[in-house]
Amino acid sequence: QVQLVESGGGLVQAGGSLKLSCVASGRTSGAYGMAWFRQVPGKEREFVAAITWTGGGTYYADSVKGRFTISRDNAKNTVYLQMNSLEPEDTAVYYCAAGLGFLTAIPGQYPYWGQGTQVTVSS
Repeated sequence: QVQLVESGGGLVQAGGSLKLSCVASGRTSGAYGMAWFRQVPGKEREFVAAITWTGGGTYYADSVKGRFTISRDNAKNTVYLQMNSLEPEDTAVYYCAAGLGFLTAIPGQYPYWGQGTQVTVSS
């Protein structure tokens, strides 16, 4: 089992920045790919970004490309999501996920999930 805990969410004005963190614990010895998803009440969970185990490969949703950056520090068992130029449409609960898939945007490919952190962008 892998446990994931997100942090770093909050309230920010449009155009501002936030950096989310996700710390993994438990059986972290596997070569897990990591990803960020987000969800708004009443809507399906939406893919945001993914990163390979080595960090050498990344994949972004078109809606965040050029504004968000995913990275990871395996020594700290932590994955990050730097979010710049935030827009009100980015308001959501952001979830961290871990799985053995390769840069996949499909939620079902990730067996491990965090509890989420709220990001609210005011206009």
